[in-house]
Amino acid sequence: MLFRNLTLFRFPESTAKSLETLEKDLDSQRLRECGPMEMETRGFVSPFGRSREELMHQVGAYTLISVGSEYRLLPSSVVNETLAQKISAIAEKEGRRPGGKERKRLKEEVISELLPRAFIRPSRLSAYLDAQDGWFVVDSASRKAAEDAVSQVREAIGRFPATPMAPEESPRTLMTDWLTHGNLPAGLVLGDEVELRDPAEAGAVVRCRRQDLESDEVREHLKSGKQVFQLGLEYDDRMSFVLGEDLVVRKLRFLDVVLDQLDKDNLESVEAELDANFALMTLELKNLFARLEEWFGLPRPGDRD
Repeated sequence: MLFRNLTLFRFPESTAKSLETLEKDLDSQRLRECGPMEMETRGFVSPFGRSREELMHQVGAYTLISVGSEYRLLPSSVVNETLAQKISAIAEKEGRRPGGKERKRLKEEVISELLPRAFIRPSRLSAYLDAQDGWFVVDSASRKAAEDAVSQVREAIGRFPATPMAPEESPRTLMTDWLTHGNLPAGLVLGDEVELRDPAEAGAVVRCRRQDLESDEVREHLKSGKQVFQLGLEYDDRMSFVLGEDLVVRKLRFLDVVLDQLDKDNLESVEAELDANFALMTLELKNLFARLEEWFGLPRPGDRD
């Protein structure tokens, strides 16, 4: 259980107090089975798996949660094909083609007929709350999925003013400067991946992977005015990732110096393994988030922000 992507939100210090009843609040929003006439249901599931009852796992100030969903797979092509058959049958039997209102009604009937038989696709999304420093961290690079997780927590606890990153320093400008001049902050080194874009609307996009980012080829793109939108980095020889201009951390990978701290041979249960992974991950990310806050200016919001 090590996150691979990080979409970050911040919440004010006062919000931490409302997390004291989080376990009870989550239980009120536990995931239930998708009903025969429902397209989707959302709710919280156990971080240990569907067979377990507990809905959170806490290590110090950090609380791990999982948002689950059940979604019925009803492709539009299937609906449209069944609808076309109904319309053809009416045309053949009555010698007329249904109008717009009737077609809408027929489509609703088709969905009602097909929905109970549609397959259900379950999914889960992990996230954790840092009550001490005010971070809400979602294991996803999708902004929509991350915001859905925020909404789910907000629905559970009543008020959850978690906001996306609002950097005081432009990540695009700063990362372009890092790559152009090589003056990276202490502890950071370049990786082997970058996405460069011409900032003009519909401008050129260049993506490099497994590339020496100090090569003449990359420098020529920078000289032509392209800017960094995503940049591969390594931090303190402990983790590698791709940082976006939206401050989403993608392709997060902990390096051997970190993973070697996990004594997997002595982890006797799923609970022990999750606990060890979560404790190690949150400790490492605490250091990274402190640096992100320093580099880009990411103050914790106040109650009136």
